[in-house]
Amino acid sequence: MTAVTPPPPQPELQPQPATALSRDDARRMALRAQGLLGAPDRRAGVRGMLRRLGAVQLDTISVLARSHELVPYARLGAVGRTGVEAAYWTPNPVGARPARPHSFEYWSHAACILPIEEWPHFAFRRRAYRAKGHRWHIMQDSERSCAAVRDRLKADGPLTTSELGGGRKGGEWWDWSETKIAVEWLLDTGEVVCTERRGWKRVYDLAERAVPDALLHDDLDDTECLRRLVAQAGTAMGVATRADLADYHRLKAEQVDAVIADSGLVPVEVEGWGKPAWADPAALAAPPRGRHRTTLLSPFDSLIWDRPRTERIFGFTHRLEAYVPRPKRIHGYFAMPLLAGGKLVGRVDPAREGTTLVARQVSMRNLKAVRPMAEALHEAATWVGCDSLRLDRCDDPKLAAALHTELTRMSG
Repeated sequence: MTAVTPPPPQPELQPQPATALSRDDARRMALRAQGLLGAPDRRAGVRGMLRRLGAVQLDTISVLARSHELVPYARLGAVGRTGVEAAYWTPNPVGARPARPHSFEYWSHAACILPIEEWPHFAFRRRAYRAKGHRWHIMQDSERSCAAVRDRLKADGPLTTSELGGGRKGGEWWDWSETKIAVEWLLDTGEVVCTERRGWKRVYDLAERAVPDALLHDDLDDTECLRRLVAQAGTAMGVATRADLADYHRLKAEQVDAVIADSGLVPVEVEGWGKPAWADPAALAAPPRGRHRTTLLSPFDSLIWDRPRTERIFGFTHRLEAYVPRPKRIHGYFAMPLLAGGKLVGRVDPAREGTTLVARQVSMRNLKAVRPMAEALHEAATWVGCDSLRLDRCDDPKLAAALHTELTRMSG
């Protein structure tokens, strides 16, 4: 009998070492992923920007402009403000066949505008609301109120809260009426959708009428939803820690852990981060190059809405002080960071007085930030229709004098 020679032992497969990135690599990858490094995609416009970011946060504060306007402005330049609104919302006249929406509003990082294609991927959150019964406990007759809202929308088409019967009981602003509670509950759970605003008022419609059928009935399980949202967040950030990935769409850390291995993101090590990180493979394929945008950023911009990430990437501490008592504010009511040369080099608290843009309070890192600050203020003033600029305060007298000189030169 011939002896069978056993095959030679196979070497044990070792995990491949994670790609090493410098701090600057990570910073540039984040800027490019967010559309703030390289040539802007003007052909894709605001809708293309929304698809790239995956979410644009909404907020009621309007100083220079509302935050959802400032986000495309920061990336695309002085896009027309009416064009921004038209790119987001999809008007549906009463009696007309609903137009295919481009976006919808829902809970992501906060209340956000989301690409309509992402509707199926938030099914996990709609299911979670239904399981919790959120809002119902404060309604006297929840099912009756919800049924009334459904009937009105079915009969009359898209309506605002006022048209449905009023948003408040008549007390403080948070004292919602049962109609308002009901329609917001139906929005949370997916029976109702907002794809349009009129004068900043949400317009509610039945999801079965407004959401394209192929998206409405694409019933993904929670794992599929989470995998997509983690992958999308990684693509939108370029490189991110687990906490970063969770924060982008406000997921739980354990939800990220459950899907990260199948998300398509790859492990990396970033200098100085001290925590595991993941990157978009496409972002690793080519080094970030191109022109850096010089612009003012909304505090709710997705580049900086995660404050710990902002400090880690840019070494820049930023806090929104709109809800801080005035005597305790350090940088002002709605301080907007200045992005220049791929770094955060200052901030300004703007205001509008007629056709004058007022820089109420300015701080800058050094003299090199003066010209970018002047350029950003001048461009912003032109964009919002202001024909003059005024500097009120700057925390460094020498930099204040240099900024005043630069603003005077540009105005002349």
